[in-house]
Amino acid sequence: MTQGSRYDLLVVGGGINGAGIARDAAGRGLSVLLVEQDDLASHTSSSSTKLIHGGLRYLEYKEFGLVRKALQERETLLRAAPHIIWPLRFVMPHMPNLRPAWLIRAGLFLYDHLARRELLPGSRGIDMRRHPAGAPLVDSIARGFVYSDGWVDDARLVVLNALDARERGATVLTRTKLVGAVRAGGEWHAQLRRADGSRLDVRAGAIANAAGPWVGQLLHDALGRGAHHSVRLVKGSHIVTRRLFDHDHAYIFQNPDKRIIFAIPYERDFTLIGTTDVEYHGDPAQVAITEDETRYLCESINRYFKRKIAPSDVCWTYSGVRPLLEEEGADNPSAVTRDYRLELDANASEAPLLSVFGGKITTFRKLAEEAVDQLATVAPIAKGAWTAGVPLPGGDIAQAKFEPFAAAFANEHPWLPAELARRYARAYGTRARTLVGTAKALSELGREFAPGLFEQELRYLHDVEWARCAEDVLWRRSKLGLHLPAGTAQHVTGEVDAWFALAPAPDAPHARSALAG
Repeated sequence: MTQGSRYDLLVVGGGINGAGIARDAAGRGLSVLLVEQDDLASHTSSSSTKLIHGGLRYLEYKEFGLVRKALQERETLLRAAPHIIWPLRFVMPHMPNLRPAWLIRAGLFLYDHLARRELLPGSRGIDMRRHPAGAPLVDSIARGFVYSDGWVDDARLVVLNALDARERGATVLTRTKLVGAVRAGGEWHAQLRRADGSRLDVRAGAIANAAGPWVGQLLHDALGRGAHHSVRLVKGSHIVTRRLFDHDHAYIFQNPDKRIIFAIPYERDFTLIGTTDVEYHGDPAQVAITEDETRYLCESINRYFKRKIAPSDVCWTYSGVRPLLEEEGADNPSAVTRDYRLELDANASEAPLLSVFGGKITTFRKLAEEAVDQLATVAPIAKGAWTAGVPLPGGDIAQAKFEPFAAAFANEHPWLPAELARRYARAYGTRARTLVGTAKALSELGREFAPGLFEQELRYLHDVEWARCAEDVLWRRSKLGLHLPAGTAQHVTGEVDAWFALAPAPDAPHARSALAG
């Protein structure tokens, strides 16, 4: 791109909503520029509980429309990306002092039937004394329920949407901030600032403000506009411990304060526990878990598990700020809606501005579709919605069945260790073949920076997926940071950062041929 380039749509924000809007718009034939001030999914969209779910607990707040919409999207997304999204069974122990069994059964029946369900089994009651999920729990828990939802690699979901947008013609600029934009001559004149301090001026027929926690700040500071809606910033924190149970089910626990806590199998050797809901008033880029939150999550788990955990058992933590749609009368952060609102600022003589308030990762595709539909009412967009039945990059797996694909990929590359072959299949789907390229032996994947992390993968992530530093690789596009041998994290991070510092620009001729080995 050059100074003064013009686009039909400038999307601001490289989280899940911005990447989804860019993908949808590019697929409808628009010229799209997506800008993100940091890395893709570097804030809220990599800090979720990593679930594709209807939101069972939202039924308690009578959010039936939101739950139905999310359940419909759950089926759509399971088909679109079976490598990074897959079914997960949840166990809910029954605590008679919190909710009666009949109420839970009624809620689960509604959850099973609010939307068409083809891929996931329904709910049922279980005897905890006989079911494997009962073994890790305290002996006083005799009954429970099992139901289905989905798991997602949230950061990779964002990257795949951005990748699909680029493959459909969009330009994606990370580490690029919108510092100002004005309307003139029926279009937007925008000023961008790159990480190196350089400036870039572009023009756009419309702007989509998908800045998440910064949506209001962007409107006020960069665009000089007000808004009818606002967001409430709520911090959600998670802890990760060594594996607390051996089976493949997750748990959903009801706390006396009416909060819900999940305990989820994570990265093979770990358990993911979360989340908290805490009002947040600081910088969304500097969010971090507090000692009180860590203690709260440990105490919540200890009500249910025989094996007790303490803050000293925590291997890793992460926190994110959720920009929830502000509503009157919702004093409890847990009661604030997870639905979204789209605000369109446009008239016959001015370039459109669409802002996104709220939302959740499960409904991103529908949000993006509705956003571009709204822009189509004031801008020339000839093509209609298209994303519902189209797989994301790597998701074109026969019948959306991952296991046969993973077995075939391993058979095609017998020289890959089984664990590495499965990780490649999970992370990249059918694109794993592109990553491996023509390599016929581990030695042909280049230098090994950490167990299972070879230079070939770094090249792919740099050239194809916008990775620019060790954190992008170790903690967003993968969670290999969790698996590093004790005492090696600083060294590995330094070595990977040094590699990126010397990596050629992706548009250099020798970079384009890097994947060929």
